[in-house]
Amino acid sequence: MRIFFALLALLPIYAQASADCPVHPKEEWASEDTIKKALQDEGYSIKKFKVDGNCYEVYGRNKEGNKVEIYFDTKTLAIIKAEGLKD
Repeated sequence: MRIFFALLALLPIYAQASADCPVHPKEEWASEDTIKKALQDEGYSIKKFKVDGNCYEVYGRNKEGNKVEIYFDTKTLAIIKAEGLKD
């Protein structure tokens, strides 16, 4: 989890990355509750959480109140794509 939190700090760097998540068997996916709790513990509010292809996709606000859209690898929870959104 420490890597996950370090990656959250780098969100602006990943803004132009593609959302091409690797394919993992469903039984290897991390639980949705794990990623939701980790984000909330870091001060994020989640407006929408869904599975998009092979990614977990989250829309919400970061701890500064800015809108974000983040795609995560379903197994490792690594950030695949992250964007700040305009209000």
